[in-house]
Amino acid sequence: MAQPDAELPGYAARAPNTMEHRYQLDDSKSRPWLWLSVKSRSKDAKQLPLFFEHDTISGTVEVDLDKAEGSKGVLISITAGVTAVGQEEIKFLDVSSELWDAKSAPSKLKGKQSWPFTLTLPAECSILERSKGKQPEQLYPLPPTFSERASPAYIDYKLVVTVRKSAFRVNQTLATTFVYMPITRAEPPSPLRQLAYREGSPLVGPEGDPDGWKVLPSVTIAGTIFGARQVELQCTLTYALGSHIPLLVTLVGSDEQALDLLSTPSAVRMHLVRVRSVGSHATQEDAVGRSNNVFRDSVGTAFFWPSDEGAPRAGTRVLNGELEIKKALKLGFVFPRFSLRAPGFSPASPAGEALLSERVSVASANAPGVAPRSYAPPGYVSPEEGDYNTAVGYLENGNQR
Repeated sequence: MAQPDAELPGYAARAPNTMEHRYQLDDSKSRPWLWLSVKSRSKDAKQLPLFFEHDTISGTVEVDLDKAEGSKGVLISITAGVTAVGQEEIKFLDVSSELWDAKSAPSKLKGKQSWPFTLTLPAECSILERSKGKQPEQLYPLPPTFSERASPAYIDYKLVVTVRKSAFRVNQTLATTFVYMPITRAEPPSPLRQLAYREGSPLVGPEGDPDGWKVLPSVTIAGTIFGARQVELQCTLTYALGSHIPLLVTLVGSDEQALDLLSTPSAVRMHLVRVRSVGSHATQEDAVGRSNNVFRDSVGTAFFWPSDEGAPRAGTRVLNGELEIKKALKLGFVFPRFSLRAPGFSPASPAGEALLSERVSVASANAPGVAPRSYAPPGYVSPEEGDYNTAVGYLENGNQR
């Protein structure tokens, strides 16, 4: 039987937070006087704290009141916001708890004091979208933490301790950024696909397992071969969802030479593309095709090999392929001011425009008990994705704006 995802132990069992992170704030003489301890799901205390949907954040705040003169209260808060390049942060989450209030305390506190705390992350938040005028506030699922080099926008979550001071004195804060991940699971594949994964047997094709595949509409490819004669071929793409997405490309035509040329594994170029939308249009479905604040980049490249279903048939060629969903791929989300659309396939034509595209949903974990496997033959490896668009393209776009 397939084992559950080793990297996501809390999804099914809701394991308690175990790793403790500790932070401190020093005074002008480099003496610590404010401490924050928090438990999280991270595997290493040196990493940022990690929390999943509905997690309860627990820990302790300590203050040396002898070194914090004029303190009037202690507050612990969870805050989150969206920030676009060149703009102020727009906060969408603020969950707070008062740990100590000098006004309501029965007696004056001295020395080192400690207060435990617990704060629960909500699954969604209420947002009033500016672009929709007087429309009522709408509920949106909390988006995941998003931060990438040279990205046009990012989403940041923080745990903040605030020590309130007396009038005319500045409050002091101790904060740490943390990583938030929503919980999503993929739908289970067809029974025949699950059986193939468990037994390590070959996949059943779309004719024998129609529930395990999706057949996209055929597209026609027209062109000239060797600059001498015109040809026309019909291409059909079939794919199935999973950690490794198996692919079938069927080419049909009357010109055998053209079929042989276009059915070589290197002739088919297919990418997994994600789309980021920044600004007031981010939640609109049609924003991906009309705004200049839209950024596209390839996050995966498929590779192909000749089908092992026997010798090619006259007028038909079949290629097997595979596209790996990388573990580091960010989950898609739709949120005001910044969205990351679910990726889609984009087979590239010679002119650089897609012949066919299809939306792909990416979840943070596979269906329970399902462990998709790779069926690529020996010698075939997933192409490495470059970082040119992220490192250079977004910087250029940012400079232009």
